[in-house]
This record gives sequence, structure tokens and C-alpha cells, in this order.
Amino acid sequence: MHNTTDKSPHIPVLRQAVLESFSRTLPGHIIDCTLGYAGHSSALLAQFDHLSIVGIDRDQEALSFSEQRLAPYTGRYTLYRGSFAQTLPKIKETPIVGILADFGVSSLQLDKKERGFSFESDTLDMRMDQEAPLTAYDVVNSYTQEKLSYIFKHYGEISQAEKLAEAIIQARTKTPIASGKTLSDIARKVLYSGGKIHPATLMFQAIRIEVNDELGQIEGLLDALETRKPSGAIVSLITFHSLEDRLVKNRFKTWAQHCICDPNALRCTCGKNHSLGKVLTKKPIIADKEELAQNPRSRSAKLRSFHFKKSC
Repeated sequence: MHNTTDKSPHIPVLRQAVLESFSRTLPGHIIDCTLGYAGHSSALLAQFDHLSIVGIDRDQEALSFSEQRLAPYTGRYTLYRGSFAQTLPKIKETPIVGILADFGVSSLQLDKKERGFSFESDTLDMRMDQEAPLTAYDVVNSYTQEKLSYIFKHYGEISQAEKLAEAIIQARTKTPIASGKTLSDIARKVLYSGGKIHPATLMFQAIRIEVNDELGQIEGLLDALETRKPSGAIVSLITFHSLEDRLVKNRFKTWAQHCICDPNALRCTCGKNHSLGKVLTKKPIIADKEELAQNPRSRSAKLRSFHFKKSC
């Protein structure tokens, strides 16, 4: 085993839970579908000498950082740039013994104001892939009121979605909304600000999901795994809000079903042999008090794991 003393701009959430979820894997490759700043990957390489990492990320800045961070493990990692939903089917490394994804935004992306994720940023960007065409500025300044209301309601689960969309339309008719500061001020005036959570949090979440097609990416990953059915692999996925968690929970439940007959059928005719494996987490794993104290951004993180059965 190796000890790492490297400093990272991003604290990986549920680090110990991730390590435990892969503690019984056989020698092979773990695909880190959201490499980020290699927090989870470096911990896995340090803990398990028999594992290698295949890292995927859309953010070139993150890949460049990770290349340096993983340098002590040369020969035990391969990095790819791209979306995990599109890249996963192309990976040739074998055997695949684990798949990991952390669907959160990294601390560095949030904290670097020029990336436009922050309430205090001078820009509106929010792209994880900085070469992607759609930005938060485009969404805020060109979407119709109906479309803005839809993403606030469905991606942010904001009860005052229509009122918020109307306020944005009114504000941008005077001058374009060009910064996170301006946008968060609008949310502060419209939305209830009780509690510790900033009133603009859910609005920023909704816009970020739209810009990066985050739910589509998760569904694409689940589809790719369902198609590939990696024999004996453990899948551990970390979500950060109910929309993501619901997608993962429901797909894992479907994969674990033995019978796929119509629920109203009088008797089973499918043979009850359609299970792809079993769910390892009856309830999602969440951060304990110690982790919450060290890393408040872990408060909404949930880890669910699934074990694909070995193919004959």
C-alpha cells in the first residue's frame, strides 16, 4: 500500500464508504466515471495494490490536475476526456471489476469564480466541459419564461418556479443578466430565505443540470451499464439530490428483479431468471457527523451500490 500526502482542491465525499464498497473486488480496473480531481481514485490506488483506474472527465482542467496527482501510480491508471455516458461503451480495458461515479460538482469548480458556478461569480457559465456550446448565460438570457419555469420546477423542485422565471424575464428586458451575483440577487428577492441554505441554491442547481444535461448523462451511464452488464462488477454511484437518487434507486431495483412479467398477470411466465445482480445498499449510505463537520458539502450525498452477477 502507498501513503499519499498530496493536497487536493476537492475533498471527496463518502471516501471511506467508497473504499469499503470496493474492498472485496478482484484484481482489475475500476472505472471512475467522474474523475474530477482524483480524490476517490487516488484513495483507491493507495488502498488497493491490485486495482487500476480508468478515469473519465469532461473537464480538461480536472484531467490535467489528476495527471499530476496520480503520477505516483504510473502504469496503474488511464485517463479519457469525454462524457462518461459516451466514453464508457468505448473502454477496452479488462477486466472491469468496479464502476464509480460521483455526480456532484467539485469544490474547485464551485469556488473558482471564473467558472461561473458561484453565487458570487462575475460570470454565468456553469459548463463542466468548457468547450460545450450551451452556458448558463444562454439559459438565463434566451430561454422563454415557460422553459425557465419548467427547469426550475422539475430540476430545482422550486415551488415558486413561475414567479422566479417571471422575475428573470423582467430583469433581462432591461439589461442581460451576466453574473452569478445578479442572478442570485433576483432569487433572494423572490424566494424564501429561511434556514441555512442560500435561496438561490436550487435555482443554480436547476440551471447547472440543464447546461450539463446531468440527468441525461446519468441515464446514459445506466443504459450503458445495462447494455454492457460487466460481469461480477460492483457499481457505486453518489448522488446529490432527489432527482439523481431516484434515477439510480429505480434502475438498481429494476436490475435486481427476477420476474419481469406484468404485475397483473395471473402467473409468472418469464422464468424468474432476469435479475442482473443484487442491490448492496438497502438504504443509501450518507455522511456521518464527523464527515459533515469536515466537509459540509457532503450533507446531501447518497451512495448506492449494486453488484452485477458473474456471467457464465
